[in-house]
Amino acid sequence: MPTTNRKKQKGRDTAVQGTNDSSVVSKVSAAAQGYFQDFFLQHFVCKAARRAPLINRGYYVRWRAVDHCVRRFLHVTENCPKRQILSLGAGFDSTYFRLHADDALDRAVVFEVDFPDVTRRKAALISSNITLRGMLDSHLPSLTGPLYVSSGQYHLLGVDVRQESQVEEALGAAGLDWAAPTLILSEVVLTYMETQWSDAVISWAAKLLPQSLFVMYEQIHPHDPFGQIMQDHFLKLNSTLHALRQYPDTAAQRHRFLDKGWEECVCLDMNDFYLGLVPEEERCRVESLEPFDEYEEWHQKCSHYFILTASRGSLMAQALLLHAPVYPVSSVCPSWSATALSLRTVPVSMEGLGMASALVRPGQVLLTGGSSRGGRRAVTRILLRDQEGWRFVCVEPSVDLGVRLYHTVTSLPGGGIVVYGGRSSPLNPIRGLLRVNLDPSGPPGPLDSQKGRDTMKLCVEQMICTGDSPPPRWRHTATVVCHEGKDFLFVFGGKNQSEAALGDGYFLCLDKQHWTEIPVEGAPPEARHSHSAFPYQGGVVVFGGLDRRGVPLGDTVVLRPTERGFSWERIEVEPPPVPRYAHSAHVIGEKLVVVGGVWLHSEGVPGVVMINLSTCSSVEFSLDTTSVPWPLMLHSFCSELTDPEEPELLLIGGGGNCFSFGTHFNLQPVTVDLRPVLG
Repeated sequence: MPTTNRKKQKGRDTAVQGTNDSSVVSKVSAAAQGYFQDFFLQHFVCKAARRAPLINRGYYVRWRAVDHCVRRFLHVTENCPKRQILSLGAGFDSTYFRLHADDALDRAVVFEVDFPDVTRRKAALISSNITLRGMLDSHLPSLTGPLYVSSGQYHLLGVDVRQESQVEEALGAAGLDWAAPTLILSEVVLTYMETQWSDAVISWAAKLLPQSLFVMYEQIHPHDPFGQIMQDHFLKLNSTLHALRQYPDTAAQRHRFLDKGWEECVCLDMNDFYLGLVPEEERCRVESLEPFDEYEEWHQKCSHYFILTASRGSLMAQALLLHAPVYPVSSVCPSWSATALSLRTVPVSMEGLGMASALVRPGQVLLTGGSSRGGRRAVTRILLRDQEGWRFVCVEPSVDLGVRLYHTVTSLPGGGIVVYGGRSSPLNPIRGLLRVNLDPSGPPGPLDSQKGRDTMKLCVEQMICTGDSPPPRWRHTATVVCHEGKDFLFVFGGKNQSEAALGDGYFLCLDKQHWTEIPVEGAPPEARHSHSAFPYQGGVVVFGGLDRRGVPLGDTVVLRPTERGFSWERIEVEPPPVPRYAHSAHVIGEKLVVVGGVWLHSEGVPGVVMINLSTCSSVEFSLDTTSVPWPLMLHSFCSELTDPEEPELLLIGGGGNCFSFGTHFNLQPVTVDLRPVLG
């Protein structure tokens, strides 16, 4: 290899080694918050740091998946006279120490392999720590490679995993028994290598270890918006994810192992693993550890990582992961139309997550709350369309609307807007209702000479309501329905700091400002949040959402007016739409148009699903995003039909905090041409 290329490769290797240091700090954070028990990780970190709940959850599900596979291997081989664990690119992993403390390594030997520099550092940490050193049953050798630590049940080797002959020689010299049942661990290791090298490692292991189980945890789905952001993150770290190009999904990874000499292979994304193989009681325990409200990013993170087991030998086939998840969400396949809907960016700079919007009048959209690159804020704005196109107008409210996310802003038939619910943090829901009216003088004129910008006045009044009010909530819906000639605000679902999902509905008489009990017949829909609701024939049509278990829903339910009150009616749609949440929806004629959101299906990302409420049929449309110069993430966004005469939907804001890859914002509004949907 030329000198320049050798220097570049060394730089990339150093960057990859740096991912070990970041990873172990995150694991220590998750352990410290009680996600899992690992007393030994702390000894490999110089300075602990508390990570965000989303990152803690992400490292929990990684730890849980690998631990599940390790324990399964140890159970299957419990009667074998000898068994081995071979960890490739082990870094500062503490598996040996944790299993040794649990007395789980009877007749088992652990071999760890990593770059010499990483191994040298780990050996020094072990040697200088009385707790770690005490877990070894013999003395430490001098820190010379490739064998840096050697004891009866633990061997630490400093060898580049890409150097097959050196790895084979070093393992043989350290005492690896090629015929004994062996678990091979690879946690985000092989993808950092050029694909021909990682393929060679997989083939080498299959050839030399006839009784073995390969366990791999890595990334998938590089082409959707989250996948693009994920790839860019690792590229900036000089740690390119090579395997994604050739093996972009679980099916490709499975075929990869079968083609490289493995007899059986099961590959699950982490949504399948978490919802299918982690007991519900354990999920409830984990989900109660910290305040959490990043469901979209959690599910997307889990859909972009997988756990894989591949086996050689009949005994090891018994240690494979289950072939199928035990929940039905991912079994619903999209019924794709051949037509993709075109998008167009609106040349207005804006960003925001968790905002709420309402159409004030054609061409005027009120936007409240949300968060942006500067953090949570209470900026209220009007997105205004005039002859020159769209522009933002700042609004001066008479009363501060406060900092709020995931609230509702509902336009009223007689004019005005009601702002309800939301939160400033997952521990701080916002109570009460506000009634908002724009200055009747209409759209602004020339720029305000003193402030140098357009401004509009906003009259804000606290609504003093009587009756039994709903518990505070966010991620709910608030829709206007009609009963006995009067308009009511129907508040349904959502969540709060104590309830994972709410299933109750409340009626506020807008005329008397009184929370009113109205008879509702029929089986109520499941409790949910992050669903959609839209006025329909005097009632409301509800679609999707996330249930109490954290599983997306795909049902369509109508609250219909009756002589006495209302009645719930479930509509059986064929083909059934793929369950999703965090979407938006609009009724146009007899068509429910559902846009964006998050689903757990592995095939693409949600675009637009059209549900015909008359024929009870549905069609999924993908979005042509080639004209959008950034990854378009359609959750935590708003949408409005800004002109009833035009079949065009305006999408505003959106994005997400993408695990540990940074926060992504959609930079401008976009429009969706709905003519193929409505035609």
